[in-house]
Amino acid sequence: MRDAPFLVHEPAAGGEGAGETALIVEIPHSGVLVPPQFMPELIAPARAIGRDADLYVDELYEGAHLDGATVLVARTSRYVVDLNRAHDDIDAESAVSGRSPSSPRGVVWRTTTEGQRALSGPLTEEAFEARLGEIYRPYHAALRDLVRRKLATFGRAVILAAHSMPSVARLAHGDPGRVRADVVPGSRGRTSAAARYIDAVDAHARARGWSVAHDDPYKGGFTTQHYGRPGDQVHVVQVELARRLYMDEATYRRSPGGFEDVHAWCRSLVRKLGALSLD
Repeated sequence: MRDAPFLVHEPAAGGEGAGETALIVEIPHSGVLVPPQFMPELIAPARAIGRDADLYVDELYEGAHLDGATVLVARTSRYVVDLNRAHDDIDAESAVSGRSPSSPRGVVWRTTTEGQRALSGPLTEEAFEARLGEIYRPYHAALRDLVRRKLATFGRAVILAAHSMPSVARLAHGDPGRVRADVVPGSRGRTSAAARYIDAVDAHARARGWSVAHDDPYKGGFTTQHYGRPGDQVHVVQVELARRLYMDEATYRRSPGGFEDVHAWCRSLVRKLGALSLD
């Protein structure tokens, strides 16, 4: 358990809600752990590991299993392997076996969002395959199993892909200095989920008085694109929260009061989407 690259929290029997729902809360980027075997190639500063993690998102959704959701949360840093990218999203500057034309932040990041080098050099094929075999493939096998189980049990699966984002775009984002909305629901142009799930996220944020921008600047990553198949009753909405809502982005500290408010909002969103998943 101590060295597990990810954890699965199953719905609690006799929990606060009415039992298990079809909802999966997937949290791929909150981890900051770097297993020792992957340390030699990593030169990203500790500050960047924190800045480019979705810090505290696992805590914001803590207790979601008590509301009937199944929670899949990664513990490993995205600087080891980015679980929200395709397995072949890699270029030759990141790994010698890479083929993509330009992927500085693909399945393995070679630069930080501040433009600093993250890798000492291209990974050998063996080193790259180790990251996929030890972390990436088991994680997505677990996610696929959860989706299959929800489909078998409920006839549908709903994934809340839980993320956070810098409140202001950084150098590598393409629009540096731009202030983001409070909440960005990503659904790849409303194609990854039925409208009622997308609209529920929108309404829940606006009811709190937060600003909302669909697909801007994030349309949804690999999970949204790969798993979102509404026609097959697999619905995915990526939910990005601006970090200013719950933390001090300079000190990495939770905001007094703000963190608890956002945690309550996330738990109520889980209950709302869980109830919709059973209709």
